[in-house]
Amino acid sequence: MGKYKGKIESIMNDFNIKKKLIIIYVFCVIIPLVLTDSIILYILYDAEKKEQRYEFENMANAVRYNLEYTFEEIVKEMNDIYVDDGINSFLNETYKNGYEFYAASLELSRKASLDMPGGYDIANVVIYADNDTIVNGGHFYRLTEAEDTEWYQGYLESGKKVTFVPYYVGKSDMSALSMRRISLVRRLDYYKKDSCEKILRVDLDYNKIVREVAQIGYGNQVYVCQGDQILFSNGAHSGSQEDFYRLTGEEPVAYQSSFEMYGQKIDILILKPQSPVVLNLEKHIPLIIFLVVANLLLPVIMVSVVNNSFTRRLWELGAAFDQVQGGTLQGIENVRGKDEIGILMQNYNRMVKGMNDLIQRVYKDRLERQEIELARQNAELLALHSQINPHFLFNVLESIRMRSLIQGEEVTAGMIEKLAILERQNINWASDHVKLAEEMSFVEAYLELQQYRFGDRLRYEMDLPEACADYYIPKLTLTTFVENACVHGMEKKTSTCWIYVRVYLKGSLLCIEIEDTGSGMEEEAVQKMNESMQNCAIDDVKENQHIGIINACLRLKMISEGNVKFYLESEPGVGTFMTIKVEAEYLQAKAQKGCGHVNEGNVGR
Repeated sequence: MGKYKGKIESIMNDFNIKKKLIIIYVFCVIIPLVLTDSIILYILYDAEKKEQRYEFENMANAVRYNLEYTFEEIVKEMNDIYVDDGINSFLNETYKNGYEFYAASLELSRKASLDMPGGYDIANVVIYADNDTIVNGGHFYRLTEAEDTEWYQGYLESGKKVTFVPYYVGKSDMSALSMRRISLVRRLDYYKKDSCEKILRVDLDYNKIVREVAQIGYGNQVYVCQGDQILFSNGAHSGSQEDFYRLTGEEPVAYQSSFEMYGQKIDILILKPQSPVVLNLEKHIPLIIFLVVANLLLPVIMVSVVNNSFTRRLWELGAAFDQVQGGTLQGIENVRGKDEIGILMQNYNRMVKGMNDLIQRVYKDRLERQEIELARQNAELLALHSQINPHFLFNVLESIRMRSLIQGEEVTAGMIEKLAILERQNINWASDHVKLAEEMSFVEAYLELQQYRFGDRLRYEMDLPEACADYYIPKLTLTTFVENACVHGMEKKTSTCWIYVRVYLKGSLLCIEIEDTGSGMEEEAVQKMNESMQNCAIDDVKENQHIGIINACLRLKMISEGNVKFYLESEPGVGTFMTIKVEAEYLQAKAQKGCGHVNEGNVGR
């Protein structure tokens, strides 16, 4: 136990006070309260659920008892007819004509009335007999009239002596109050010696039974079903003028009770109420609110206050330790509190004052002297290098050129002379920004030098209007793009390759075009290059393979504060066309104001 306690303490030492207070609050307040409140809510929920189930059970039993009572009362009336000798003799009699049958029926009605004998639960009583002398009408019909009916086939299929059959008469009886029928059917075979087959059908008052089910439902949706057929309902499926609805299997059943009645299985389904058990807990809302406020809200407020008292001042103290400006520590301005943290903040301020005095006297003064000495030495070294390097380089190049002339190698001597011009001009530029005229002269010298390499395969034209000559651009910008066109455009080109360099003004834009008729580029490479130029940054200079191009684009973006666009078009075997459009106002800081637009004029060949 002690081992685990030590590990927990070690872990807790790495947490700040705010996290420790939160851990204490969670494990000592939140978790116990959640457990106890959950148990209380579960008990309430379970009690409500049991109470609801009890109500459903009573509701289903009431529906069942009501149906059983109604059917039993009707069966009693059917039994009276079943044993009635007068009705049996009336049906067995052979009549000479309809008048004789009518007179016999009037005589029978004086002895036994078939008009709702059991009360208002019966809608109609009909007896069918296998006697061709009977005149169809009223309560008596020939059996042939029933043989093709739905109810008679259902009775035969049941195989029961007494059973009930649900069916739908539809448009065959438009005068009926209810087109849905629930009929109790039995065979009148009490007198075994009779040769005449007789069937008794008693139709229930469907609408009356639906009303009774609705009264029992107490607002809950109740289905009385035979298989998947809904016989009775207190809801949307209770219309007596429509065919019986059938269950879809997706009904939200909350309770189900089944029983058997006259050979038929009956299911009573009670659907889930619109207000579930959880919503029934609303009567306990005052108790729930009290538990939440007392157990959660008050501890949260108290822990937040205590946490702010600790952590805010400790955070200020920690931030002060991390804050160093100009080589000095920063003190805490708002020292508050008389507890241990307040005392610690006061002591920290005293320590800061002493440390800053010590740094100023010893470390900072010494560092300043070292920096001054190092800067002086670097300046002297750079001055020596700037004197020695160009002088030495130009002397060496001149010696090589003179040696080439003596040997008769005039081409080599010319190349060395051009190289010396390039190097001298590059070294003499005192700023990173040069005039377009100077940059174009540098480009021309470079192209002349390249002609020594490529000969007649390289041709070029340059166009710089006087109106654009005094605009400033970053040094070697055009040279970089021309070099790329010269080297990469002519590498795989065997025929003559032209390079065009054009500068002109278009509105507020200074436009630069570099075109070559060289090898060209694939579409994927062109797209990638366009994205690199438009979105270039300092880090791209380290990673991108086109270092010179990205460097030139980045410097143009810097001098124009991002107001520059690059457009690259290329086609393999045809050539490459590069356009640079930059806001001219950013290039005339040192230029002459008011220069005009494009003028005719060529520089170079």
